[in-house]
Amino acid sequence: MDIFFSDPTQVPLPPGEVRIRTFTAEPHPDGHRVRLYLELTPFQKRPNGEITIVDSAENEVANLSIIETLEPHMEFTVHLREANHADALRAIATIYYLPEPSMIEEPDEFEARWSNKMVVDSAQTSFRFEGE
Repeated sequence: MDIFFSDPTQVPLPPGEVRIRTFTAEPHPDGHRVRLYLELTPFQKRPNGEITIVDSAENEVANLSIIETLEPHMEFTVHLREANHADALRAIATIYYLPEPSMIEEPDEFEARWSNKMVVDSAQTSFRFEGE
């Protein structure tokens, strides 16, 4: 697969070298949503990812999955399960690759692929809603 980037100085990297460049969160004034910005280094193979938002007690309040993204620059608006969070929230991003299906010789290939995922980078950011 050929992937073309507008900047020729940005050389696509192999899976083991892909990194998160930027990960930020901007809470929406309504207290129900947060906009997430995620930027990766250019990549040769499309990565997967997970973003989880947790409260101060480590309870999950939102999550999203990224499946083989085409773009290194991503924006998401995440709706939180509950509003009016008194404490700061934390967003955790993880970028990973799954092994090729032909590399696994186990009966339950789907489970085997997930258990053998290669995490290449992770980042986190904290945020708080206005007036809290």
